[in-house]
Amino acid sequence: MTSLNKKICLLGDAAVGKTSLVRRFVYNLFDDKYLSTIGVKVSRKTVAVPRADGVIELTMMLWDLAGSEEFDRVRSSYLRGAAGAILVCDLTRPETIDSLRVYADSLSRVNPNAQVVILGANKCDLVDRQALDLAPIERVAADLNASYYLVSAKTGHEVDNLFRHLGRLLVT
Repeated sequence: MTSLNKKICLLGDAAVGKTSLVRRFVYNLFDDKYLSTIGVKVSRKTVAVPRADGVIELTMMLWDLAGSEEFDRVRSSYLRGAAGAILVCDLTRPETIDSLRVYADSLSRVNPNAQVVILGANKCDLVDRQALDLAPIERVAADLNASYYLVSAKTGHEVDNLFRHLGRLLVT
């Protein structure tokens, strides 16, 4: 079986759930205590990805980047070598979608070969607190030529599908 390693960056504002999404995907765990990521945290998971010529063993190196203005200065060094990214916004905080284009621009400026971007609208389980409707998510996804998923790191809803979709895109 062929194997590949791919670097994937998770980008989004502070407290949108990037760390929780990685933890849910890699360990199938959720912890509702908020701990702000300082700098970058790298996790990895190997998945079998089907492809026309067989199955690829893909090791996803997941770079969970801090989402803060103070981190902007060093973000570009962490984006180098990324094959793709998951842009994360928070459905309970509509302002978090506004910066996704900035993150995507940073990625394409530092690494123009990182064409694979998927949008994860997190916290879909908090139905009563949702303040962001589908229209702006669809607009940003269309502008970035990206797929999007409504996910919940807490329940696990669509998290695996989000990461596996990106994995399939990275090997085809």
